[in-house]
Amino acid sequence: MVDAVVIRIPRGVAARLRREAERLGLSLEGYVLELVLRDLDPPERAREYAEAARDLLGQARDELRRGDARQAAEKAWGAAALVVKAYAEWKEGRRLSSHGELWEYKRVLEKELGEWVHDAWNAGQSMHVCFYEGWCAREDVEKAVKRIERLVKAVKEKIRA
Repeated sequence: MVDAVVIRIPRGVAARLRREAERLGLSLEGYVLELVLRDLDPPERAREYAEAARDLLGQARDELRRGDARQAAEKAWGAAALVVKAYAEWKEGRRLSSHGELWEYKRVLEKELGEWVHDAWNAGQSMHVCFYEGWCAREDVEKAVKRIERLVKAVKEKIRA
């Protein structure tokens, strides 16, 4: 079980946060994290992103144990996106804010860490689709989590988070 805190906010505010997260192509957790970490310096923000990515993978596993592949997929996607953001912050102090920038920076990671990053990123992308479309099965999410976990571990090692 991942250590988590539940914060209660008005339903209308939660809906607004979710809409804005979706507009930006982020998970709700990723969007809230963006809001909270925006004033940190890049190395600290990188460490927080990497740690949040690790936590999201734990949440994905918890959701799988509960039988909710769709929610697990959202968490897995969030982990993939956050760990790419972490690397960009660590390497260049660069804040990524769009899907296009995430894809662009994934290529930097691929060049520096290896071609396997492409597969891990695609696993994350497929989880993004799974969340919105609901087509994937538990086994699909489990395989994606393993690939994304490798990416999270590699980036955490690199940035020493």
